[in-house]
Amino acid sequence: MDRSKQVMLTGQLKWVERIASVMDDKFCLPGTNFRFGLDPILNFIPFAGDVSGFIVSAALLYVMAKNGVSRKVLILMAINISIDAAVGAIPLLGQISDFYIKANTRNIKLLKEHYQEGKHTGSGNGVIAIIIIVLLIVLSAVLYVSYISLRWLFAQF
Repeated sequence: MDRSKQVMLTGQLKWVERIASVMDDKFCLPGTNFRFGLDPILNFIPFAGDVSGFIVSAALLYVMAKNGVSRKVLILMAINISIDAAVGAIPLLGQISDFYIKANTRNIKLLKEHYQEGKHTGSGNGVIAIIIIVLLIVLSAVLYVSYISLRWLFAQF
């Protein structure tokens, strides 16, 4: 990578890092090392908080995609954002989990590993294959449990 591109990416990374910090770990509980950001605070506003946090995370993902991060990193970042959004949407559990599941911070770690250490390069096809396999296993388990439950239910009549 040429020097001018590297300087531009470093500037973009710093901007993204600041936003991620505000969302995930800007504040500290006095007398502890426990850090949190605006994301869990916003999520106390039903629906709007979840959506706003997701939009910020998606915007950060878009900025990195525009600046040439590898497809594999984008997939891993999207998984972090999706898990954060899915768990965050569950009432009560979502509010609690937002203090611990910090998708933006995890995504910054992925970016640093990618740009500074050369990790997570490639197409990401392996990650996609693993996701599909896991989803098929989960679907199979759900279908099997449903079948067994229905069979047991009909046997009761």
